[in-house]
Amino acid sequence: MDDPGTGESTTHLTWGNVGLAFSFILLDGFLSTSFGLGVGSSLLTAAVRCVVQLSVVALILQKVFETNNPWAVAGMAFLLNFMGTAETVINKSKKRFDYMFPSVLFGMLGSTIPVSIIGMRFAMSVDPFWKPEQYIPVVGMLCGATISGIVVAVSYALKEIYDNRDKVEMYLAFGASRFEACKPIARDALRLALTPNINQMSVIGIIAIPGMMTGAILGGSSVEQAARLQMVIMFMISSCTALSSIVTTILALGIVVDDEHRVRSDRIDTRPHAVWRARNWVVAKVVETIQSMASTVAGGLKRLVGRRDTEEGSADSSERERLLG
Repeated sequence: MDDPGTGESTTHLTWGNVGLAFSFILLDGFLSTSFGLGVGSSLLTAAVRCVVQLSVVALILQKVFETNNPWAVAGMAFLLNFMGTAETVINKSKKRFDYMFPSVLFGMLGSTIPVSIIGMRFAMSVDPFWKPEQYIPVVGMLCGATISGIVVAVSYALKEIYDNRDKVEMYLAFGASRFEACKPIARDALRLALTPNINQMSVIGIIAIPGMMTGAILGGSSVEQAARLQMVIMFMISSCTALSSIVTTILALGIVVDDEHRVRSDRIDTRPHAVWRARNWVVAKVVETIQSMASTVAGGLKRLVGRRDTEEGSADSSERERLLG
């Protein structure tokens, strides 16, 4: 067995280990079905996505680590932020506003990149800061935490504007600027977005041992160094979540309430995202085509069977006439 002090992992996992762990998901799906929770299919879909996505990311990261090129690292960091933006806008948000994709992308890039660079270079003392095996995992964690904050803040702000626009319009009617009218909404939205992160920092180390610390310990680092690393990561996550949530919320409210101090509910889209509408349209067309083809085939078979019955009936009549004659 390798010496734990060498920093190399002593665990070698195979797909058999992954399959065994997947049985826990199957158990959850069985319990969901038994109790009628209705989350069994979502759970299995998420688990399959997890396997596929992590497998693809592992292949990509292996290539990036081997190249050890700062431009490849920068491209990977941008890709993580871009995919995080797509997940936020397409899958996580039930309500969206005009120009939401570039707004969320700007908020994520404006928080994860500066915080990761400063944190890696100075707080974590990594030189150069862009070492792929260290920088990319940190950016990935920051993106994952940032998504949650943005979704909570923007969803709450849009819901309040859309459902309670009378309150905002009343403030505007009494002479308040659009930012003064939206300030209570923004404050509550940001409070909701930051609360989970505050709660997580409150219980970390006492009730829960976080993943980054666990991974560092399993990788051979000392417990003390793993704890300090987790502290730095948590503070970086908190900063990213706050910055991205503030930027995206301000942009959202600035678009929904225009510069003429009017509430523009028409700029809020409550429909499923265009991607899912396109998918549903394609699925409907495919189903319609299959049904049409099935009807055509069934009609052809019915006519063929009817023609055959007619021919057999004619043959029987001819045979009876010949015998009688």
